[in-house]
Amino acid sequence: MRLTVVLPPSGTPGTDLPVRSVLPALDAALTAAGAAVLVAPPGTGKTTLVPLALAGRLPGRVLVAEPRRVAARAAARRMASLLGEPVGRSVGYSVRGDSRRSDATRVEVVTTGLLVRRLQTDPELPGVSAVVLDECHERQLDTDLALAFTLDVRAALRPELELLAMSATAQAGRLAELMGGPAPVVEATGSLHEVEPVWCPPSPPVAPPHGAAVDPRLLAAVADTVRRALVEGPGDVLVFLPGAAEIGRVAGLLSGVDADVRPLHGRLPPDQQDAALTPGSRRRVVLSTDVAETSLTVPGVRTVVDAGLARVPRFDVARGMGALVTVRVSRASAVQRAGRAGREAPGRVYRLWSAAEHDRLPASGEPEIALADLTGLALELAVWGAPDGAGLALPDAPPEAAFTVARSTLRQLGAVDDDGRVTPRGRALTAIGAHPRLARALLDGAAQVGRRRAAEVVALLSADVAPRSDDLVAEWRALRGQSGGPAARWREEVARLSRAAPAAPDTGLPDDAAAGLLVGLAHPEWLARRRPGTGRTYLLAAGTGAELAPGTALSGAGWLAVAAADRAPGRRDARVRAAVAVDEETALAAGAAAHVDGPEVTWRDGDVRAARVERLGAIVLAERPLPDPDPAAVTAALAEGLRRDGLALLTWTPAARALRERLAAAHAGLGEPWPAVDDGSLLAALADGAALSGARSRRDLARVDLVAALRGLLPWQLAGRLDELVPERVEVPTGSNVRIDYTDPTVPTLSVRVQEVFGWAAAPVVAGRPLRLQLLSPASRVVATTADLAGFWVTGYPAVRSELRGRYPRHPWPEDPATAVPTRRAKPRGT
Repeated sequence: MRLTVVLPPSGTPGTDLPVRSVLPALDAALTAAGAAVLVAPPGTGKTTLVPLALAGRLPGRVLVAEPRRVAARAAARRMASLLGEPVGRSVGYSVRGDSRRSDATRVEVVTTGLLVRRLQTDPELPGVSAVVLDECHERQLDTDLALAFTLDVRAALRPELELLAMSATAQAGRLAELMGGPAPVVEATGSLHEVEPVWCPPSPPVAPPHGAAVDPRLLAAVADTVRRALVEGPGDVLVFLPGAAEIGRVAGLLSGVDADVRPLHGRLPPDQQDAALTPGSRRRVVLSTDVAETSLTVPGVRTVVDAGLARVPRFDVARGMGALVTVRVSRASAVQRAGRAGREAPGRVYRLWSAAEHDRLPASGEPEIALADLTGLALELAVWGAPDGAGLALPDAPPEAAFTVARSTLRQLGAVDDDGRVTPRGRALTAIGAHPRLARALLDGAAQVGRRRAAEVVALLSADVAPRSDDLVAEWRALRGQSGGPAARWREEVARLSRAAPAAPDTGLPDDAAAGLLVGLAHPEWLARRRPGTGRTYLLAAGTGAELAPGTALSGAGWLAVAAADRAPGRRDARVRAAVAVDEETALAAGAAAHVDGPEVTWRDGDVRAARVERLGAIVLAERPLPDPDPAAVTAALAEGLRRDGLALLTWTPAARALRERLAAAHAGLGEPWPAVDDGSLLAALADGAALSGARSRRDLARVDLVAALRGLLPWQLAGRLDELVPERVEVPTGSNVRIDYTDPTVPTLSVRVQEVFGWAAAPVVAGRPLRLQLLSPASRVVATTADLAGFWVTGYPAVRSELRGRYPRHPWPEDPATAVPTRRAKPRGT
């Protein structure tokens, strides 16, 4: 029999929070519209009170989705304690590798990733009456997907399914529009207690974050500020740092303080996370990443120390490399962090930057979809049946370049077809519950190394275990010999992946070969060969250079299967973060799809190079001369040379330059079908035409007859009209044939003495427009420029005549030049 979940009455400790006052309005909004947005700052009770209130009036289960596992467990534990029950009865949770729920569970807290999995498995969500998406303002990929999929389910399958999106910031307009109508917005206003800001930038100033690096002087300043905060105020201290490494360093600097120093981040085992969230007999200093920014409440905190940094994903589309980089926190995040100090009483926030710097911080952080590797997102969309996201209410469309790379990766994995539709293999990869690359390594590698060992290596690659060195095999062996801490979490993931992998016995392959094969299957483009004459620099199959850290045990290995690499801003080569030393045979087996042997005719080092090449991606294994290359391939290589090095490879005679200028003027003035001859158009035309057909090398390019090639661009019906419509010269009234200047194709220009155009009533038409005349004095100085000769004779010429006839008395200056006789000569002296 199901238990009835009732929100504890007002006055119950821990329940009289600001969100309680808006529960009636929220209930009315959901009853009327079926979907709503709740805006409530951190610490106002939205994560714990709202699900209990919903469960009290709905017949089915309430699914609450949190972006992090630690937040999901903490929220379930807090709600269960409010009900006076153990976790797993009325309130339970399910996260990857861990679940505590029962048939009696009415409120189940899950991660957003797990919610996406359930929606993909059974979109109707049987037995579920409401879905609550917490922390939507963080804009994580899984949250965006869960929102879009749930809205799609409401529209097509379950219109009665209630959907509540909860946000800690007031920027809810976009969410409401996506949810239809727009959806009603309910706001829990008012803060719990005042929080006093203390501005304490380090002195002297420290270097800004660069890549993942954090200036050690900033960490020292954080530790000093924590000591100051312990002296100046009561209660526990919550410290925000960008990552686990910085937490470890600051913890070391705080050795000896009169308080319990507790780390809090996503890689910690659950018992250590629980310890950070549980008050003790002594004061605590909780060193946390942004996991404590919103959905987690750390009891007893009266002071926040904020380093002002966050770590976010960045994906290098050109190199296919993702990395976590350290950035300045946004103003919105800084406000949320500060709010953690005011939940129980007036508090204080020490910010390690100035008030002026605060005003220059970005208003909010960027959504993950704009920054991250989108391979997993693209596969989820394909499995849902919307490969390009069309018809789904995604808050932001995926960036085109990153999404194109993601779909290309999925095609290489066999997860989608050429139209982007999911394949049976793609569905199998999705069911693993890991990044598609890691899922591929598990599915394909199990038969080659055994299911258990494949699961062990893939679990190690899943980033749930913080590596201590770049030697992946050494890390693997160390974890095998441990039982608690990170090893326990790793073993949980190994067990989960073993259940998902195809059954296969251990093949007895040595650890190095097994790990290298699995890493290579996951990242074949990161198989790397050492550059000749070096010990630590490598060329990846993707074409990027990579470098090992000094002193690594991997130094000198001929080949590497790289599991993790990133490239710091401004650096040419990537830094290898984790890898396995392998032999060439293993590398070729793992990267079989990129291992080719065949003729290659390319433009390299300034000329055509023809060879038979064996390569693994960009890594050349063997190269032999190719004496008789395919002529079409040679032409294509020459065309590529022209594109790379430019038209200067050709010999531009004066006649060729003049003809190109005339054709440019014809295209500018007369349009199609006169051909365009700008650099891009001309390169394309030469590559597709017959001009390069007999050429075999750079030397032959210099012999190309460009005049013939340019004339060959003209359609046959225009070839005979070029000299008529765009003449090289024009005959002026004196009979002189004067060359036209086509340097500016939009304004063909004729430079001529004024006296030689007497008798012209108007300038001739050239390339579809009146010829611009640059009229010269007898000394060949420009006295006027006009394309309206008739108008010039009336309005401009009188002033020119008045100025110049005294200076040049031997030259005629008639009053009516339009009817006067043209001349090239001056009058004889004395006449």
